[in-house]
Amino acid sequence: MRYLCLAYGDGKDFHLLAKSEQEKLFDQDELIRKRGGVMGTVRPATTVHSASGKVITRAGPFAVGTAPLAGFSFIDAKDLDEVIELVSKTPCAVAGGAVEVWPLADDGKSPNRIAK
Repeated sequence: MRYLCLAYGDGKDFHLLAKSEQEKLFDQDELIRKRGGVMGTVRPATTVHSASGKVITRAGPFAVGTAPLAGFSFIDAKDLDEVIELVSKTPCAVAGGAVEVWPLADDGKSPNRIAK
């Protein structure tokens, strides 16, 4: 099963950790990449709305939470327990942030179609 993981956290919390702990957390990111996971960090968002043929944009995220979105990953895992085990040792999960885990409805390879 494929999962979308959204990592939230403030970099300042990460930098409070000892360098050895930071390296350990980066090693977990590398393990996820070696398993085929796709990971990335994000820059500031632009929110897009479209109504009555007019496109409206706004700087910043649509949803505002207790911590900023820091990154994302797509992870293939046998089940929810396995993906939780993997992300629980990543920088945002350990350094004062959180990781949301979203099971994807398909394998990510088929076109997104709404069933009629």
